Amino acid sequence: MSLDLTTVAAQVINMISGLKDKRAEQDKHLQNALETINSPAIDLEDLKKKIKAAKTTWLVADIVDGLNKCYPLPPLPPDFTVIAADGSHIDVDRHQSTHCYLINIGSVVLTYGSKPDALLSSAPRLYSDDKDLIISSPDGRREQAVEGNILGAKRSVEECKSLVALAASLPPQNPTLALLDGTLILWGLEAYPDFVTDALLMNGMLKCLDALKKLSKDRPLALASYISYPRSTDVLNVLRVAVCPNDVPDCDKQCPPPKERECAGLNDVRDRDIFINLLGDGERSELFISPSKIVKDYYGDHKVHFFYLRVGDEIARVEIPQWAAENKDLLNLTHSLIFDQCQRGQGYPVALSEAHEQAVVTGADRENFRELVESTLTEEHIPSAASGKSLSKRTRWV
Repeated sequence: MSLDLTTVAAQVINMISGLKDKRAEQDKHLQNALETINSPAIDLEDLKKKIKAAKTTWLVADIVDGLNKCYPLPPLPPDFTVIAADGSHIDVDRHQSTHCYLINIGSVVLTYGSKPDALLSSAPRLYSDDKDLIISSPDGRREQAVEGNILGAKRSVEECKSLVALAASLPPQNPTLALLDGTLILWGLEAYPDFVTDALLMNGMLKCLDALKKLSKDRPLALASYISYPRSTDVLNVLRVAVCPNDVPDCDKQCPPPKERECAGLNDVRDRDIFINLLGDGERSELFISPSKIVKDYYGDHKVHFFYLRVGDEIARVEIPQWAAENKDLLNLTHSLIFDQCQRGQGYPVALSEAHEQAVVTGADRENFRELVESTLTEEHIPSAASGKSLSKRTRWV
């Protein structure tokens, strides 16, 4: 049976009506945020101390140099290269007897200037060995299946490994930007045992970042991740701390429900709402530091910094490791090349678009993959059991 759009239409009308009613209040809160971030009364050093001491229920960015300064677009180098990697995967299907997953990594090398060139490729890899399907603790007593969120984290590691290989293969003279889609932070690993974090972060992502940092010492190589239409509020939450009347903000103790918080006048505002009003096309914001616990605990000199970049009518969040943030040349290279990529890609980095096209696994691909596995099992005379739910979905019985 198809979706009853007639019933849904009435619910959509009610939803839009509610959004209209909230719009005036949101605009007022946005004005409060803009007045706060532009306030000359803010003492940055005092605010940094207040942020460090605060006990909040939300993530608050660390300040580097300021809050509201805008940086103009740096010039492009005459010759440069942009490399990008993106991935897709087919998760383990627990309804099938054969447990396996597939990761497809798309990679792109785009060279601009006096010798333009483009290299596009994809590399699918099937994982079926026991050592690939589980992550084990060193003593062998605990196991974590590689599926769902854990598989997503493994795919991120494989994308970064691809960037390392691409960067190492390039001649060192060309300024190069290595790009990933999404975030540099492996969010959510705090919920898993330490041996999972060790496998995916310490021996995975951070080793890749170490390799890229090492390569950057003998060539102009920057690393960045690009987040389109971000929903983050890390900078907005800095403003919450700034307007808090308490010297040491402690949300749970000082403002327990149903008491209204002093910062409620900033509700329903996101960072992108602030910076679309502060930045001109091609300009970037100040640098900020991610407040993620996993970054503070593990990332070291790869501590994730970020800035906001205006690309036409959109604000993007760009994340970079500390070693790139502290190098002015690499920071400017990141700024200029990402904006140029967005101009070439109609608002989104063209290298990431092409890497995605190389990596994408369609619904038809997934079905063909499952059929390939099953037909190969049949040809080899290996029994293939499947759950009743799986068989029911594949069979039309009405």
